[in-house]
Amino acid sequence: MRAHIGERLRIHGRIVGEQDKAGEIIEVRGTEGEPPYVVRFDDGHERLVFPGPDAQIEPHRNPRAGTRRQH
Repeated sequence: MRAHIGERLRIHGRIVGEQDKAGEIIEVRGTEGEPPYVVRFDDGHERLVFPGPDAQIEPHRNPRAGTRRQH
């Protein structure tokens, strides 16, 4: 797993009914984008995270992608 600052980390719930946890990666402490990551979760808490197999990185979204300039 490799990530960059600003990307989002989503940790999927491991039991039925448990919601996913998601947040922004604000620091990458491993070499070349590898864990651990400092993540600011959507609830405002920050934690050092060593993601497991239940986690995925959501790449940056380009806010301009899909928009067209009008002439």
